[in-house]
Amino acid sequence: MSDAFDLVVIGAGSGGVAAARRAAAHGARVLIVEADRVGGTCVIRGCVPKKLMMYAAGFAQAFDEARGYGWTGVTGTFEMSRWADAKAAETRRLEGIYRQMLTDAGVELAEGRAKLLGGGAVAVGGRTVRGQRLLIATGGAPAHAALPGLSMAMTSNELLDLRELPRRLLVVGGGYIAVEFASILRGLGSEVTLAYRGTLPLRGFDTDLRTRLATALSARGIVLASGVDMVGLERTSSGFALTRADGSVLTADAVLNATGRRPNTAGLGLEDAGVALNAAGAIAVDADSRSSADGIWAIGDVTDRVNLTPVAIAEGRAFADSAFGRRPTRVDHRTVASAVFTDPPIATVGLSEADASRLGPVDIYESDFRPMKTAFAGGNARTYMKLVVDGLNERVLGIHMIGTDAPEIVQSLAVALTCGATKRDFDRTLAVHPTAAEEFVLMREPVRRVGSAAVPAV
Repeated sequence: MSDAFDLVVIGAGSGGVAAARRAAAHGARVLIVEADRVGGTCVIRGCVPKKLMMYAAGFAQAFDEARGYGWTGVTGTFEMSRWADAKAAETRRLEGIYRQMLTDAGVELAEGRAKLLGGGAVAVGGRTVRGQRLLIATGGAPAHAALPGLSMAMTSNELLDLRELPRRLLVVGGGYIAVEFASILRGLGSEVTLAYRGTLPLRGFDTDLRTRLATALSARGIVLASGVDMVGLERTSSGFALTRADGSVLTADAVLNATGRRPNTAGLGLEDAGVALNAAGAIAVDADSRSSADGIWAIGDVTDRVNLTPVAIAEGRAFADSAFGRRPTRVDHRTVASAVFTDPPIATVGLSEADASRLGPVDIYESDFRPMKTAFAGGNARTYMKLVVDGLNERVLGIHMIGTDAPEIVQSLAVALTCGATKRDFDRTLAVHPTAAEEFVLMREPVRRVGSAAVPAV
């Protein structure tokens, strides 16, 4: 069999698989290379198993609420090993589906570590192949350089493979991985401390969401050790100790390093192939995902643009349509919806209040309430919704929510924002009652006007 291909894809994660299949559908001869499991981070050690763990954690609250609805004898004990076995079976099943999709698409799979040799040549497993075009989709991996000793901590990869629940867990970091696993492990029964340098978690998200998330995490018993720099992590006879700049020490039986991720570029031979990296160590690409080297493109987390699975998939398909489908396509990274699977979950699309207000006057609409299901059972959890609206033309610039079903609701509203919906469009949409989502079309008056040239809202 010839070792010459129209396209060689390095990395069989969500983005790489999407690009390979789409290119093959356009008639290209495609080889995809994978050094680990087919399916990538999202399917094997990321989004999917994490959400399965989130579902498991949610039953604790469901049991409590059931008693408020008249159920008696509702109780249970979580067994981490049973969940781990079920999760492993599910990821094996999904990996099999991904492999079959490649086979059905006519994409050849080469298992092994790839290295670029220049001139379109790639070495993999003692074999040298050539691609008219090369696409790098190797994703990212947990970073360990934030503070000394952090390499001793487990990452999300190891946490998702645990067979025993840690009694005391220290989570280091304040991003979405940190807050998600802090919330999930607390729901499963661990004592959790979340340590981060900032005053609020989730830097980059709307401030009102960040503030309410911090309140909600504290209300669920998570200790927020915030606002202090961290000096180093050490192993002790009983577990771990994290020393902070103010001299305080946080101890735990287990530590999760959730300080961020780095692009997977090491060992690929990028320098020899003339592929430039940016200041963050990611592959530098243009709007068409083209690298600095002729014939080489890159998509997904290895480019450090918007590090989300659906974005990598969209970038992969756009590349394939442009390169092989004679249909030039670009991905719009400006209106990407995202979700944070905490308890309660967060979802957002578009501009935050702070970002929008720097561009001009904006009107802010809010709704803050106790959802019906929780209130009836005697719970105090709240839902918060926010619309950021252009003060000049009423276009909706941002949609933000923290509360039950936020990801499902905002996913649907992302269509409206992408289509350029105005506040008037929301106002003339009839509500579905009784639902939480109806609040998004029932906000009639802005609570404030902010931004340049702002005047008091009427």
